[in-house]
Amino acid sequence: MAAEGNAPTAGEYIVHHLQHLQNQKQTAVVDFSVFNLDSIFWATLLGIVGCYFLWRAASKATSGVPGRFQAAVELLVEMVDSQAKGIVHNATSRKLVAPLALTVFVWIFLMNAMDLLPVDLLPSIWHVAGPAMGMPDYQRVVPTADLSVTMGLSLSVLLICLFYNVKIKGFGGWVHELFSAPFGDKWFLYPVNFAMQLIEFVAKTVSHGMRLFGNMYAGELIFMLIALMGGAWSLSATGIGLAIGHVIAGSVWAIFHILIITLQAFVFMMLTLVYVGQAHDAH
Repeated sequence: MAAEGNAPTAGEYIVHHLQHLQNQKQTAVVDFSVFNLDSIFWATLLGIVGCYFLWRAASKATSGVPGRFQAAVELLVEMVDSQAKGIVHNATSRKLVAPLALTVFVWIFLMNAMDLLPVDLLPSIWHVAGPAMGMPDYQRVVPTADLSVTMGLSLSVLLICLFYNVKIKGFGGWVHELFSAPFGDKWFLYPVNFAMQLIEFVAKTVSHGMRLFGNMYAGELIFMLIALMGGAWSLSATGIGLAIGHVIAGSVWAIFHILIITLQAFVFMMLTLVYVGQAHDAH
């Protein structure tokens, strides 16, 4: 992390922890040839874990008195289904949209929950294993603190919305709506209407991904700062206030962060339902 034999400074510590394990060095602000391998690995693994638990709950479901795990999953399914019914009024569409919303909520919650692990737990394991395999000593374990992941999720929602726009309204009907809404079906308003529609699609997609990224990135930074309090105390062996502050601040922020990771997963799921519901509405 720092020069050999020297402990990293606070700045070096944070900069190191904000670096992704990548297939190659990024040379531009936008470079689609660069892949954050750590984000891909953890997002894929957590997606598999989430699908496994949902499958296990469905396969073990009984008509009798449910166990705690089955009851928790049933409450979650009922919550998502009720939200889907209130937003997406097409019963046929809900057969896909409701399970999609449930999957989105569980997946994002699990990815967000990685922020509750000790900051240096998995990176310290990779610190030994990574270089031994000839790979860089970088490892970030919160996929939703990676803008490429959250924007990829929001772009996926955009594609689903475009699909339902065409499916529900027909290609011709959707194209007509692009040029006739929101200001009216007048030929001289077509350019303005089309520009407004494009702005709406871009704004919804960008804000959808940026909201989740911003909250999780900020949470990750705060955990790093709290970890530095403990590191400063352990290195100096003085200032017991730093150790006490590290424990108190870490505990309080972790408890509060449980609300944040749940709320952000719920907000992303709800916006997904809202945007898909809007795709069903004619203007």
